Amino acid sequence: MESREVRVSAPGKVNLSLRVGPVDERGYHPLETVFQAVSLYETVTASAAPEGTLAISVSGRDSELVPCDESNLVSRAARLLQKHCGVTYGARLAIAKTVPVAGGMGGGSADAAAALCALNELWGLSVSSEELTLLAAQLGADVPFCLHGKTMLGTRYGDVLTPLPAAGTLHWVLVPSAAKLATPEVYRHFDVLSESTLSENTVLPGSADRRAPQVERELLSAIAEGDPHRVGKLLRNDLQESALALHPPLREVLETLRAGGALGVLVSGSGPTVMALAEGEAEAAALADFCFAAGLAAIPVTGGVAGPLA
Repeated sequence: MESREVRVSAPGKVNLSLRVGPVDERGYHPLETVFQAVSLYETVTASAAPEGTLAISVSGRDSELVPCDESNLVSRAARLLQKHCGVTYGARLAIAKTVPVAGGMGGGSADAAAALCALNELWGLSVSSEELTLLAAQLGADVPFCLHGKTMLGTRYGDVLTPLPAAGTLHWVLVPSAAKLATPEVYRHFDVLSESTLSENTVLPGSADRRAPQVERELLSAIAEGDPHRVGKLLRNDLQESALALHPPLREVLETLRAGGALGVLVSGSGPTVMALAEGEAEAAALADFCFAAGLAAIPVTGGVAGPLA
């Protein structure tokens, strides 16, 4: 094994539609979701270290919130790859973050995806893309997507991926939040809302029923045709009401983006990052300026970018 550095970047993601079913017999929520990778990247630089050593450092956005111990998903990815290949090679792993932490954009999953690729190359393991994807699924439902990027339909728990045709480029404006929402907490609140909905025999906006979750096929058609106006009208997130209940200031963010001319607005994943769709690059820049004027941080990004295995 050569003594060198390997640097790999993996994109964060947004969910254009996230449909969530009730907890199944395994204790998980079945999902059907449309993932889209965006041009906000996590970078992992792997370098050689003594046998058995795994050292993690973190810099960049929200780095103070990220653990550098075995609880970090990058450490779990490294240990899983070691076990799979029967090796005890060491590595130093430097994570450079741009994706908001606990923001519903899969930043930790992107870290793990980048680490799998970087260590595979650093350690000269020659693990295939197919094997890496299977390993990624053991780390979390979003990790396989972060390996591949672009635009995909995720089924089962989001880990079974089908590439989707996507014409043109979607332009997004992301508004991160200083608040952080833990994904398990959002799902727990979703379960409470769902049970309340069933008991009252009413339907809450953004809540799920007992049918298998399914993304609207009209959205898939709009993505395939590259029609941002139709895509904007069809954005959907079953977790949005839970995120809004846990962090009510997000409602004002949604309204600000609508007032700024967004074609559609949505809480990204489990939140609290909010995503807004613009008609094009110039419109995204103008919407970001509108947000800045309103006192909101805003990040224009493009959708459909490739992951490290694409």
